[in-house]
Amino acid sequence: MKLSCQKQALTDCLSRVMRAVSSKASAIAALEGVLLEASGNQLKLTGYNLDMGITTTMFAACEEDGAVVLNASLLFDLVKRLPEDQLSLSVDEKCTALIVSGESEFSIVGIDAVEYPELPAVTEGTEIELEASMLKGMAEQILFAVAVNDDARPINTGVLFSIEEHFIRMAAVDGYRLAIREESVFCDQRLRFVVPGKTLSEITKMIDQEKEKETIRISVGRRKILFVYGGMTVISSLLEGEFIDYEAAIPKTAVTTVRVGTRTLIDMIERISPLITDRLKTPVRCIFEDNQIRASCTTAVGKGHDQCSCVSEGERIEIGFNNRYLLDALRASETDEVKIELAGSLSPIKILPLEGNSFLFLVLPVRLKHEG
Repeated sequence: MKLSCQKQALTDCLSRVMRAVSSKASAIAALEGVLLEASGNQLKLTGYNLDMGITTTMFAACEEDGAVVLNASLLFDLVKRLPEDQLSLSVDEKCTALIVSGESEFSIVGIDAVEYPELPAVTEGTEIELEASMLKGMAEQILFAVAVNDDARPINTGVLFSIEEHFIRMAAVDGYRLAIREESVFCDQRLRFVVPGKTLSEITKMIDQEKEKETIRISVGRRKILFVYGGMTVISSLLEGEFIDYEAAIPKTAVTTVRVGTRTLIDMIERISPLITDRLKTPVRCIFEDNQIRASCTTAVGKGHDQCSCVSEGERIEIGFNNRYLLDALRASETDEVKIELAGSLSPIKILPLEGNSFLFLVLPVRLKHEG
């Protein structure tokens, strides 16, 4: 194997596929590396951790075709520091790679490509195409509600996709909050599947928001899902299990409705938040009354009171919230104003757009202690 290529192009491709490289020591040593396959004028790079695989291709002037597995982090760290814009890469019969750029020369001990596990394929998959920027925007608004770890309910570490003829809906829940995003689309398929949150997060990173008209092709199989976009492919396992009946958790009625500037409310909660630490997880006490939202918090380090104007209708409500959970939902709204619906001091808060149903965020309250 022998080739030459641009340093920056190789650095960019390595940074993409490394997201799927095993970050911990693996029983399969090859999984800690990147598979490089040179053929013709193309270099294909693959990262795989048995749950998710990412492949991409780039131009390279290949004098000799071949393949090798090189340690991902070592290769990336070396390449990005090379002095010249061009580099040459050659691999001998013992899988030792020689990298040369200007006066710099490095050799890396590699692994035979036959040791690299074969990526799974999506067979008999259902194919759909979506606008890439729409998928990115939807995902970025609901990923905050995905559970990072949930041994009791691993399904909560994923995002539920529900695709019907006229809409696509994504839902995420972590036991404390719920996020739902919906957009109108035309699709001749009816699908329901759960994508790992980590996979969806990586998909959003590879989508260029500026290229609004580009599409992303998705092939959904029984256990695997394949995303194809802009010369990159991502294959991932789907999560199995029964996703929570989240609609049952959404209050159907409200005793108080509030219209408030999103930034105004965020600023108020952020001003009180310094009193709350990871060790002192005290809730923020909010009172919705007479076109005002009054917030207060008392901890061992001090106390704070603040308020902001709103337009409210209905009963006086006093309710407690985890400040971070409320802020996450408000920041994800991405609208100048939001509508807040309250069904009582012990019922979840609903955060909605002023018009339509493009998003719905639900945050569970925290029971307040009586003051005084």
